[in-house]
Amino acid sequence: MSDPRIVVLNGPNLNLLGAREREHYGTHTLGEVEERCRARAAALGFAIDFRQTNSEAELVGWIQELGAAAGLVINAAAYTHTSIAIHDALGLVACPVIEVHLSNIFARERFRARSYVAPVATGSISGLGATGYELAIEAIAALSAAGDGS
Repeated sequence: MSDPRIVVLNGPNLNLLGAREREHYGTHTLGEVEERCRARAAALGFAIDFRQTNSEAELVGWIQELGAAAGLVINAAAYTHTSIAIHDALGLVACPVIEVHLSNIFARERFRARSYVAPVATGSISGLGATGYELAIEAIAALSAAGDGS
């Protein structure tokens, strides 16, 4: 493994976790989610590059800069349902990509059931709250150990 780094990218409004729509997104702050990701990754021998932005263009830029990362965990938030640009950028990624959503996007408004990320992701985790991020890190570690790519 040349780059034992897992990149975790978070989209719009996730900086408000813990304060917004707790019935959907839980009570954990994004800082707490980051701490959980760092702890789980460290236990598996990986470093974490954890980022959040409200900008679609910045997310696309970060995806394009992945380099030789071991994997990508992405919660594109609302851009999941709207961004062909993120879809296209993810289609060029060479490492495993795990899509994560805190809430069950299929049990909410109808428009949330469409994901432009899912068709270019290795796998998706939805509805498990902050635990979904940790499971995504475990999946990337398992794929890396097995020598599986995206």
